[in-house]
Amino acid sequence: MTATASGPARVIDPGRKRILQRRIRIIVAVTITYNVIEAIIALAAGTVASSAALIGFGLDSIVEVLSAAAIAWQFAAPDPEKREKVALRVVAYSFFGLAAYVIVDAGLSIFGLREPEHSPVGIALAAVSLAIMPVLSWFERRTGRELGSASAVADSKQTLICSYLSAALLGGLLLNSLLGWAWADSIAALVIAGFAVKEGLEAWKGDTCAVPISALTGERTLDADTCC
Repeated sequence: MTATASGPARVIDPGRKRILQRRIRIIVAVTITYNVIEAIIALAAGTVASSAALIGFGLDSIVEVLSAAAIAWQFAAPDPEKREKVALRVVAYSFFGLAAYVIVDAGLSIFGLREPEHSPVGIALAAVSLAIMPVLSWFERRTGRELGSASAVADSKQTLICSYLSAALLGGLLLNSLLGWAWADSIAALVIAGFAVKEGLEAWKGDTCAVPISALTGERTLDADTCC
């Protein structure tokens, strides 16, 4: 039995643990594949429309691929727990990179150095991402919590923040197209950047709802009462 902050928690059956680890690998593979496609479409559409917002969204997809690849690397090992610290560092760097991009991109818009441009392809891409990303995030977070993997939970938060960016992009493109409000996406983006910095710091410290390793079992679980 492994202790958690809210009381004792069961040790995961080895068979169940292998199933959860395989599930994480599948989720990560789907996430990487989708984000590669998303990045290609966003960068191409952004170039055609001269849209810094869409190009930035494509670059953000590459950041998400980096984070998911770190989790794939971790769970490709026979003992993923040994690679968790390095994976958490990569996820943290991904959060910080994402926050930096969002702040710079929002600043360019606020100071009038670029204007979000109308793009039907961008609107469609943002809408599809907004539908897909929360589902992937929820599935990975749920699996990571049961498995006791702080890095998987951290990566699920990265995916969730990318869904927030999709919403910000969609809202910004629609408001700009319909009402001419070029500043709308920048305000939302700055709020998202704050969340990204917070989650990056938690991933760096390994505080992503993780419970300390038990001295008796060597196992680690996540506290379902405190994990988002």
